[in-house]
Amino acid sequence: MKTSNLPFILQALLAAIFFGASAPIAKLLLGDNIAPVYLAAFLYLGSGTGTFLVRLTQRMQGKAKEADIKKPDIKWLAGAIISGGILAPIVLMVSLQNTPASTASLLLNFEGVGTTLIALLFFKEAISRRAWSAILVITLASIFLSANFESGFGLSLGALGIILACVLWGVDNNFTRNISGKDPLAIVAWKGLVAGTFSFFLAFFLGNELPSLTIILSTLALGFISYGLSTMLFIRSMRGLGAARTSALYGTAPLAGVLLIDCDLWGVSVFSIYHRRSFDDRRRVVTHQRRTFSCTRAHCDDP
Repeated sequence: MKTSNLPFILQALLAAIFFGASAPIAKLLLGDNIAPVYLAAFLYLGSGTGTFLVRLTQRMQGKAKEADIKKPDIKWLAGAIISGGILAPIVLMVSLQNTPASTASLLLNFEGVGTTLIALLFFKEAISRRAWSAILVITLASIFLSANFESGFGLSLGALGIILACVLWGVDNNFTRNISGKDPLAIVAWKGLVAGTFSFFLAFFLGNELPSLTIILSTLALGFISYGLSTMLFIRSMRGLGAARTSALYGTAPLAGVLLIDCDLWGVSVFSIYHRRSFDDRRRVVTHQRRTFSCTRAHCDDP
C-alpha cells in the first residue's frame, strides 16, 4: 500500500462509518410515524443545508477555494441528483419499512458491487482479481439475504428494493466521479438541497403527514452526518483511489450499522433521543428491537 494513499483510504473508511449508521437509525425514525418520502427529504435537506453552511463559513474565512462547478459538469451533477439524491433514498426508505435493519445494513454492501460493475462496463475502469472475488461473495450474500424462506424460495420485496437503491447509488457514484475534482462541498450542497426540496414537495402532494419538529430536527442532523459528511469524504477519497477502490473500502459501511444495532449503549442513546419514555421502557424496546434485527431469516414472535 502506498503511503500517499493512506489519507484517501482513511477518508473512505470514515465515510463508510457515517453512512453505515444511517440505516438502523432511519429504521427507528420510520417507527416514529414519519413517511418514507418525508424521511428521504429531510435527510437530504440536512445534508445540503449543513454542507452549504460549512462551505459558506470556509468562504468567509478566506480558506483555499476549490474548483467551481462549470457548465459541462451540470449533466453529471444532474444525473447524480436524480439517481442518488431522489430515487435511491426514497426506494431505500420505502423498503426499510418491511426489512429488518440488520439485513438492510448488510445489503448496503451491494452498492460497492453496483458501483464497480458500472465503472467497468460504462467507464472502462480496471478491476482486479480480488475485486472480482469480492463482487462474487457480496452478490451471493445479497441473494441469500433477499430470499424469503417463509414462502418457499421467493424473494423479499423489501430486500430487492434495497438492492435497487444500491444500484442507483452506484450510478450516482460513477456520475460523481466525473466531477470529483470539483469542490466536494458544492457538489453535496447542490445534491442535498435540490433532491431534498423535490422529495419534500413530492411528499406534500402525496398527502403525507408532516412529522413533529423533534423528528424533523433529528432527521436533519442525521442527514448532515450520514449523507453530507459521508459524501464529502467519499468524493475526496475518489480523487486518489478511483470509484472502484473507494467503493470497495466503502463496503465496510454495513459493519458500522450492524455494530450500532448490536450495542446496548448505542441502542439506549438512540431511543432516548427519539422516545420520551422511562428507562425501563427504553430497555424493553431496545431488547425487542435487537431480537427483531437479529432474526434476519427467522420469524420472531413478540414477547
